[in-house]
Amino acid sequence: MENPTIDLIHRHASVRRYKPDPLPAALVETIVAAAQRSSTSSNLQAYSVVAVIRAETRQRLAVLCGDQRHVAEAPVFLAWCADLARLERACELRGYIQETGFVENFLIAAVDAALAAQTAALAAESLGLGICYIGAIRNRPQEVIDLLGLPRLTFPISGMTVGWPAREHALRPRLDMSTILHREQYDRTHEDEALHTYDQAMIGTGIYKGRQVPTPGKPEEVEDYGWTEHTARRVSQAVRTGLRAVIEEQGFGLK
Repeated sequence: MENPTIDLIHRHASVRRYKPDPLPAALVETIVAAAQRSSTSSNLQAYSVVAVIRAETRQRLAVLCGDQRHVAEAPVFLAWCADLARLERACELRGYIQETGFVENFLIAAVDAALAAQTAALAAESLGLGICYIGAIRNRPQEVIDLLGLPRLTFPISGMTVGWPAREHALRPRLDMSTILHREQYDRTHEDEALHTYDQAMIGTGIYKGRQVPTPGKPEEVEDYGWTEHTARRVSQAVRTGLRAVIEEQGFGLK
């Protein structure tokens, strides 16, 4: 079945090389207006986005986000933030005290921000723009908070570079649907087979190309470097271990 929206979704690829051409302010507003139509918990709209255009600020963000060149090169950087500050003001105006002391309160805002960001991504791509999510905005969150002037009860969830792609970007294969879609109950029957198949699909592409590693349980043998090896290495390391302290310092209780 042909469907232009689904076709657009299937063409998504992270863009890390951009033309220097600026984005008109009206185009940024069009993208954010689309994001505002995203689903939001109880219509709280518990998110905000900071659009960074100034080159010097983008350069500083690039440093804070792990020295990623495209953060500085993209003409626009969008910082998507969980935001309960606006709701705090609504409570003040009406004589209430907002409850911000529980994990659920933070999750509501974080999910709202993520939903809005993804809608913005689709809107941007529908206009011929490219985007790349920047999770590394959480590498040094307090410095990002200070740089962007984020108030209490806000927190940067994800960054996003936006601009005109400088070249075509290859699509990455995804896991077989059998590992993602479960019917009635979680089913891991074919998980190992699917992971092996996905390894084979990823071998020889991008960062996996030309690399080999010892075979688990058989150190005298080697095999091609695949997704399971790469991913297992990543998730076995503790990262951004100071996030909770900064989140709590911003006023979220996390009880």
